Amino acid sequence: MKQPLLWALVCGVAVLTGNGCGKQRTAVTVAGSTAFQPFAEKLAEQFIELHPDIAVTVQGGGSALGVQAALSGAAQIGMADLIQLPPEAKSLTSVVVARDGIAIVINNKNLLNDLTMEQIRGIFCGQIRNWKELGGADHGITVVSREAGSGTRSSFENIVKNVELTKDAIIQDSNGTIRETVAMDANAIGYLSHGLLNEKIKSVTVCGVPCTTEEVVAGRYPIVRPVYLLTQGEPTGACKAFIDYVCSVEGQNTIKESGLIPAK
Repeated sequence: MKQPLLWALVCGVAVLTGNGCGKQRTAVTVAGSTAFQPFAEKLAEQFIELHPDIAVTVQGGGSALGVQAALSGAAQIGMADLIQLPPEAKSLTSVVVARDGIAIVINNKNLLNDLTMEQIRGIFCGQIRNWKELGGADHGITVVSREAGSGTRSSFENIVKNVELTKDAIIQDSNGTIRETVAMDANAIGYLSHGLLNEKIKSVTVCGVPCTTEEVVAGRYPIVRPVYLLTQGEPTGACKAFIDYVCSVEGQNTIKESGLIPAK
């Protein structure tokens, strides 16, 4: 865990709660999952319009940091997108606010359209190293993965199972950089939140099932993880107000419109 980032979060809380030239605002810091971060930022903007007396700051850093920030108090709310929360999170109060499909993405020039779970495992373990082994072009495969501590990586490896990441994988620190790396390398493959798919990359079907909201809701797409908001004890005050907004009809509609799957 990156102590400098935790310290920055603490400093951010101090700045927001200090007396400025205007009226003092109640501060809420939300930190963790980089996959959920852009969605949390949008929700925070909408929430602040309804509650101008509350300042909500959203930080990334990964799901592991989200858990630790909530535990230490560096953030009032942690974000984590994990299949299973770590043991230390048992002391935290958790609420599922969304579900997220993890899309397997390749470059638009790649003619492949479907992969099995076994093939995905083989690629990311480095056992399958050339696209021709899968019926594609005779080119080496560039594996692109998230960093250790990423909730997306942890969930991906837990669902695909028995993934020992190949040592020559390119490591990126966000879903956005995964997307850009795959978009720029014709031989690349990676994984990211299906809410962040765009025309720059191609999402392959997994065992014939596309990574779409409809298939995730129906339970047919296999690589899906929950998104948690975490607090010390039951949330109260401004923290409760923000979490209640995320779980409200309006908040859940925003999550759906942004490309994620509502929790309810």
